Amino acid sequence: MSNTGKVAKHAAMIGIFTLISKVLGFLREVLIASKYGSGYETDTYFVAMTATTILMTTIGASLNTTLIPIFTEIGERSGRRGKLRYLNNILNVILLITILLALFGFFLSPIIIKILAKGFEGEQFQLAVKLNRVGLPIVIFLGFTYVFSGYLHSSEIFGPPAIMGLPYNFVFLFFLIFFADKGNIEGLMLTSVVAASTQFLIQIPAIRYQGYRYKLDVNLSDPYLKRALVLVLPVMMGSAVQQFNTVIDRTLASSLVEGSISALTYASRLKDLIISVFVAAVTTVVFPMLSKAFSQEDIRQVKKILNQGINIILIITVPATMGIIVLSEPIVRIFFQRGAFDSNATIMTSQAFIFYSLGLVGASLRLMLNRVFYAFHDTKTPMLNGAFAVGLNIILNLILIRFMAHSGLALATSISATFTTLLLFLSLRRKIGPIGLRNYLKCFLKVLFASIVMGILVYFIYFGLTANLISSTIGEFVILIMSIGIGASIYFILCSILRVKEVRLLFKGLIRK
Repeated sequence: MSNTGKVAKHAAMIGIFTLISKVLGFLREVLIASKYGSGYETDTYFVAMTATTILMTTIGASLNTTLIPIFTEIGERSGRRGKLRYLNNILNVILLITILLALFGFFLSPIIIKILAKGFEGEQFQLAVKLNRVGLPIVIFLGFTYVFSGYLHSSEIFGPPAIMGLPYNFVFLFFLIFFADKGNIEGLMLTSVVAASTQFLIQIPAIRYQGYRYKLDVNLSDPYLKRALVLVLPVMMGSAVQQFNTVIDRTLASSLVEGSISALTYASRLKDLIISVFVAAVTTVVFPMLSKAFSQEDIRQVKKILNQGINIILIITVPATMGIIVLSEPIVRIFFQRGAFDSNATIMTSQAFIFYSLGLVGASLRLMLNRVFYAFHDTKTPMLNGAFAVGLNIILNLILIRFMAHSGLALATSISATFTTLLLFLSLRRKIGPIGLRNYLKCFLKVLFASIVMGILVYFIYFGLTANLISSTIGEFVILIMSIGIGASIYFILCSILRVKEVRLLFKGLIRK
């Protein structure tokens, strides 16, 4: 099977499970918006959740990225037994680290909240500190989650990590349907803790099937443990600066009108839906392939895998950006506007959604390029690039917030992501030689043309039908789905006419799957 077919096969499975999870996540966000609105309580909850998870998300994602090539190397040299020994060792080390982080987080919570939301005062500040402390067990659960998923991905077992979002969202939905009400935001944070525990629990059967049995044993002299620590620090710093962008946005938004933080959060999650379902599925499959090719010192194969992965991402993200620009307002209104989430919240969220979408291509390609550097055991380049991205984002934030309020924060993030992604392309070219930039540009121009035609047709189909035929939300939803379906069909037909070869290979891989 070709690399493109292999990517399509596994990415389809990951994408399907992730899509189901994200649909449930949409329902979760809709219910949160309906029950709690977009204001005092949700602003406080989102800041507290950011304070709770920001450090461990950074460490965990960095650890997951670092562990995959290390597990791959151990597997080639020592087999499954060696991988399982290392899994047990790293799991115990992470357990100790996360317990210490949770304890530090408890005592430093007031300082953390003050940094993240300088506009919070009085009761809102106290509530944010309380919610942050309630959610600290999430730190430990996330540590387990990332270690388990790193092992499974290195073994090209993608199912369990892909489905862990299902129980996570089911826990939320159960609470939101039966117990949530305005003034019960503490219950939502407790639910977050329970939901986070399911993400590692759902992976345990697959880990046990591999032969793993837990032992209270730590070997600090393990050379692979030392290598992981050496590699993970730059990755962690690179990931931290990305999280720092979120912190900056939330901090500046806390000084704007009420609901600005919630609007940015909802819009960001809508954008992340596309990245999580489609782009992350591709990069998740491609990364172990890149690591294996690098371990075999096959640079030609690395370039081939990279070429196909980047073109697939362009095929997905360019039309998605065009679709968001055309349909942002109806998407937000149909999915969120009900209960305490009013028309003003819809306008604010849809505006942020559009400006976030402008950086969708850059953010997605950056995810892929970072994985290439990590496969080469080069963690320094992405770290420095990420630090530059933060500096650029801060400057743009301070400029654009004056003229565009919260939308300026979203646009700053998009500009920063796009510019620094171009710099990563140049860095990679210097590292491994020509990487086919002309081919990427050719693919981009083709899919851009197809996306523009699609966007124009979708605009007239959706707004023409809703203006003349439909007045109900259900009818509008049906027309929205129909418009998206027709638009996607037109887009892929145009891509086939324009001979975008990855489209044909993708369909073959999906059909085979």
